[in-house]
Order: sequence, then C-alpha cells, then structure tokens
Amino acid sequence: MTDTYDDGTIVCGTDRLEIRSYYFPFGTKRVPYARIQGLQRIEIKGVWSGKWRFWGTGNPRYWANLDRKRPNKKAGFVVDLGRRVSPIVTPDQPDAFESVLRSRANLGPGNARRMKGPFI
Repeated sequence: MTDTYDDGTIVCGTDRLEIRSYYFPFGTKRVPYARIQGLQRIEIKGVWSGKWRFWGTGNPRYWANLDRKRPNKKAGFVVDLGRRVSPIVTPDQPDAFESVLRSRANLGPGNARRMKGPFI
C-alpha cells in the first residue's frame, strides 16, 4: 500500500483530503483527516445514481465534484464530514483511494458490501 493517492482530481496527501473542482468555478475542497467521520462505498450505475452527472447534485444532501470521467466509473464514495452536505467522489482507482483514506483518517476497515448510491 502506498501512503498517498493522487489521480489529478482527488488527492489523499499527508495531512488532508483534497477534492479538486469542487467549488465553482474550479475551487478545491480541503478536508483535514480529523474531520472525516466516515466513508461509504457506493455503486455508480444508472441515471439516479449520478452516473451522468458531471458536477453538482439534484439532492441537497450531497455534492459531486467535477469529474468528466464519471460516466465510465462504477464506484464512488460518500465522505461523511458530520455536516448537512456530504461530498461524493469517484476516484480513478477506488480500492487504492479507499485504502489510503481509511488509513489516514483512522476509519478502520470498510463494509465489504457495496451499497446502492444515493440519488445525486
């Protein structure tokens, strides 16, 4: 396992998670690992899961960063920050991202069962 993850859109650095192109027009959301309360892996398939949504949301509880490659991806993650709105990210390498983020944020092992994604 590597201790960092960077696919150009999502970065798990040494001290925080960075979600690029999160804010309009291209601002980065920076989240210290201590603020991350949970991580849920979700399936990205079908219209209601946000597979074709490049940026934003149709559900005010979630926000998806700009990801033009999202239609080709099958997995995403809801990052629980204990706030009203939770970011949804779709990393290029979901297993590597999950491993690094869980390790850095001290979240423990994830749920092996994949959950159906929320409407975004």
